[in-house]
Amino acid sequence: MQGVGFRWFVREEARRLGLGGWVTNLPNGDVEVAAGGEASSLERLRRALEVGPTGAGVVAVEDVAGERATPLPYPFTIHR
Repeated sequence: MQGVGFRWFVREEARRLGLGGWVTNLPNGDVEVAAGGEASSLERLRRALEVGPTGAGVVAVEDVAGERATPLPYPFTIHR
């Protein structure tokens, strides 16, 4: 579940941490994030996602590891 401004929050946090990637809404209301960069920055982003912005209802953050067929964009962006 997400609150208004969740994708913007993710984009700004990821850019502040120097990460590449994207964030998008899924049809079921979940938010999907693909991010790449320094391990410490990825961990800081994960911790920020667990809390979310004011008004967000974060239920869970799930990590899915795997190789990507295409490189992640830089700077971090919002997919619509």
